[in-house]
Formats: sequence, C-alpha cells, structure tokens
Amino acid sequence: MSETQYEIIVFGASSFVGQIICEYLSTYQSEDTPLRWAMAGRSESKLQATRDALCGEKPDIILADSNDEASLRQLVEKTRVVLSTVGPYALYGEPLVKVCAETGTDYCDLTGEVHWIRQMVDRYQTTAQQSGARIVHCCGFDSIPSDLGVLFTQQQFEQRHGKPSSDIRMRVKAAKGGLSGGTFASLLNVMKEASKDPALRKQMADPYLIATDASYSARQRNPGLAEHDPVTGRWMSPFIMAAINTRVVHRSNALLASKYGENFRYEETMLTGKGLSGRLSAYGIGSGLAAFMVGAAIKPSRWLLEKLLPAPGEGPSPEDQLNGFFDMRFYALEDGSSKLQCKVTGDRDPGYGSTAKMISQAALCLGRDIDAEQCGGGIWTPASSMGTTLQGRLENYAGLRFDVVDG
Repeated sequence: MSETQYEIIVFGASSFVGQIICEYLSTYQSEDTPLRWAMAGRSESKLQATRDALCGEKPDIILADSNDEASLRQLVEKTRVVLSTVGPYALYGEPLVKVCAETGTDYCDLTGEVHWIRQMVDRYQTTAQQSGARIVHCCGFDSIPSDLGVLFTQQQFEQRHGKPSSDIRMRVKAAKGGLSGGTFASLLNVMKEASKDPALRKQMADPYLIATDASYSARQRNPGLAEHDPVTGRWMSPFIMAAINTRVVHRSNALLASKYGENFRYEETMLTGKGLSGRLSAYGIGSGLAAFMVGAAIKPSRWLLEKLLPAPGEGPSPEDQLNGFFDMRFYALEDGSSKLQCKVTGDRDPGYGSTAKMISQAALCLGRDIDAEQCGGGIWTPASSMGTTLQGRLENYAGLRFDVVDG
C-alpha cells in the first residue's frame, strides 16, 4: 500500500466516543511498529482539549468539517484509513464516504443506521470498487460481535458437521453498560425519518435491505415482546440492536457468496431469566422498548425524549465503562435442535469502552493487515472484509474472546 503521512485519522475525535478512541490509540503500544495517527474535527478548541487530556502520545490536529468537501479531500489525502465517529451518519456522514470512495481511501465507522448504509451502497459501491476504497460500516458493538460471532460459529459448525448451520440464534446472556447521547440522537433521527416516510418504513422492515444483489427469500422470524425460548429454556425479549445486526449478518452472507446458505435464518434476542421473574422481566423490557419506539415516532413525545435523554457528548462514566461487559451466545441449530453453542465476550461496557477498542482495531486491521488482493474496493461488512484476521486482533488487543461452549 502507498505510504501516507498517517495510518489513521480519527474524524470526530472530540465526540464522546472519539475521546475514548483517542485515549486508546494514544497509549496503544501492542505492536512493534509505532502508530502514525492524527485527530480531526471542526473545532480546534475542542480538539486541543481532547489532545491535552490524553495520557499517552499527543497526535497532530487537523481541521475539517463534515459539510466542507474540500476540507475532507485534504484530510483523506494524508491518511490510509479514516475512522469516523461523526453521527447521526444520515445527517453528517455522506460527504466523507463520497470523498473516500472517490479517492481510494479506506474508511470505517460506527453507524447503526441501516437505511443510510443502503443509500451508501446504492450511491458509492461502484465508485469504491473502481478506486479501491474499502468502506466498512458498523465497526462497533453494532455489529462486530454479531457479525464475527456468526462467522466464528459457522466455521466451528462446519468443522464438526461438514456444512454450515441453516439457523443461528444469538442470545444476549448478560451485558452491563450505558448509552451515550450520540447513540440516542441516531436512534431518534432514524425514527423521525421513518415516521415521515411510509416507503422508508417498509424498506427498513426488509431483513435483506443491505444484502444487495442477493435473491434471498427465507422468512426471517421477528421475536415478540416477551417469549419463552425453546433453545435455552429461558424467557427472552427483543434486543434493541437486532434491527441492524441481523441485516449486517445477511449482507455478510451475500458478500461471502452465500457461505451460510441461501436459506440461512438468523435472529437476536435478550435473555431475561427463568420462571416468573424471567417472564416479568421480559414483559417489562419488551414493553419499555415498544413504548420508546412509539414515543420516538411521534413528534411531541420525541421532543420530550430529546429533553430527557442524555445529550450528544454525554455518556457512561469512565468507571462504568471499565466495569461493563457483554456475553453473547450463538446457538447453531439443525432440524430445530441446537447442535453447537459458541460465545463472544467483551471486557468493557459494550457501547463505548469496548466499541472504542473494536473500531480502533478494525482501522488498524484494514490499514496494516488486509491488502487489496484479500479485499478489494467496495462497501463491506467487518466479517466479509477482515474476518478471522480482525478476530485475532480483537482477542489479542481489544479484550474480546470467541469460544466454543459445547457441541
């Protein structure tokens, strides 16, 4: 790959998650080769404050605005990979994707806005293929653990049974962490757009929305607000990230030439426990999530939510990030019965402490480990672009583990 001034530029470095990413990169000394990186954003004073607070290396500062294409072009010319935290991406993300696709610059982000990903595929897939730019969305908690967790589970299943599983069900066994104002802002913006556009609502209900150029038709199951899970024997409720994670997994299947099969089924839920307490918890979580979604779709209640929820720039404390964790179980089924259980675990709160390490390692993997022969230009998922190479980085440097539990 051609030499550039920097390997990684963090765009949106002064955002809540951007600051965590910069702290991680400033103290990153896990490899022999020193990291050449810089911080970027539109506010010099905020970037300087973020830089001054870093415990490790003090990187260069670059000024660029998400709405100023000329400044973005100057930014991408300096780096091999752009790591973007500037969301909601549907409002602020397209100009940078456009510039990266046109200039052949690799890019990764944290979006969970599936309708926006589809727009980027429609508009820039061909451009990225021609320039050689690898555009990889969803490089945080949504959707690396789900995407790589399915890939790992399928690899283990195929070793044992000689074929992929046609049905994998992910269950969040346990998790501890908080959401930031930026995440809530993205969720509210998605609901705002969908409430005004019936065609968009229909589009977002499609489980294969971003599995473009694939003709999949297997009916995907949408679990109810509270159900008893026959696989685990526990009660379960919807998982808020399932709407993006499931679609990313199906896009990976399409990009991997239907490695999981053309009739592959995948679903995600949260486990709430056994017995009456588990049932009550499932109904409580499911009803609360439904109320949030309805409230976010209606203008007066959405305004109230904007006032009550954390504002952009606010999020879990450093202590909460350090004490957080997640444990996700993947059950590979055949003929309705579980044949293999795997798990993916992380050692920080999923949305921020762990996400910061995941996207940092994704950017490093894309820039240092994956050459053009392994992955050419285009709009990819984590599993289809970096796969087991990224898994190795996450296990070595980011506190994640991928394990077979039984089977």
